[in-house]
Amino acid sequence: MSPIKHSLPYTVIGLLLVSLSLSGCRGGDTEPVDTGAVSVRVAEVSGGKVEEIPLRFSGIVRAAQRATLTFQVSGTLKERPVELGQMVQPGDTLARLYNPALEPARDSAAAKLQELRTQFDQAQREWERSARLHQRGVVSEQNLEQIAARRDSLRASMATAEASLSEATHLLEESVLKAPFAGQLEALLVERDEFVSAGQPVMRLSSPLGREVEIRVPAHLLSHVRVGMELPVWQIQDRNRAPETGTVIEIAQGSAIRGELHPVLVSLPPNSLASGEPVEVGITPVRESAVTVPLLAVVRDAASTSVFRVTDNIAHRVPVKIDRVIGERVMVHPGELAPGDQVVYAGMTRLVDGDTVEVR
Repeated sequence: MSPIKHSLPYTVIGLLLVSLSLSGCRGGDTEPVDTGAVSVRVAEVSGGKVEEIPLRFSGIVRAAQRATLTFQVSGTLKERPVELGQMVQPGDTLARLYNPALEPARDSAAAKLQELRTQFDQAQREWERSARLHQRGVVSEQNLEQIAARRDSLRASMATAEASLSEATHLLEESVLKAPFAGQLEALLVERDEFVSAGQPVMRLSSPLGREVEIRVPAHLLSHVRVGMELPVWQIQDRNRAPETGTVIEIAQGSAIRGELHPVLVSLPPNSLASGEPVEVGITPVRESAVTVPLLAVVRDAASTSVFRVTDNIAHRVPVKIDRVIGERVMVHPGELAPGDQVVYAGMTRLVDGDTVEVR
């Protein structure tokens, strides 16, 4: 009996130590703090702009500054001191035309003007003498007026002769073809001693400073390009080469002619593609896609339908107008929600407008 009596205190002490140990562990634990946030699940609003398959349109690279040079008078091409591919500077003589009537016409106009000037000077001196005699009463008023009228008529004739001389001089100058800008001769269209009509193309000049390409697109694609828009430009002869980036600088206006293609002008980067190279320019049509939300995100009540949009962990109730149901999603009117917005689809039963949420 005595051994049992002695072992009892040790058992009680052990139980007390275990109890104190457990109570100490519970006192050291931190209980979770209730933040008041509603736990929800969210999904993205889909839709917006969708890019379709890129379309390629062919064109030929050309100089941005180019000119087809012509004479304004007819005649025989007598001089052409330039060669194909030669670089020229502004004002350089490219060709000279011979017309036997140009120089004599200029000389005749100059002689006519000189004759009229002599007659006018004489009429002016005669009027001055007559005016002095008129003051003395020697010459009548009528005679003085007749002398003045003749003088004024000669002045008008002299002005007409000056215009004729200027015209004849300019026509003679037009018989010499000069370079309007610095560039390279890319075509010589008339040979020496050939007769050239006024306005007939003689040669083509292009500047090496800029390159561009013109493509023609259907009318329905004009809404998918804008001035300043960057487009990829591929070189056809080397399809493994990375595309250059061109910039739209001109867009033709649409017309009422059915099936007509409209030009779009694309500027190319400097020193990228050579003039005459065939290229393809890419245009990617962009269409508007329907804005949809999950069916479970729509909250219905007697007055309206809405969704909860989450912004910075705050739920805001947004009224929406439903167009139709597409499978497990709902198409809503654009403008109420934007593609990429986060809307709640689980946990709405405890949610009110303005609540703080915790996204799971």
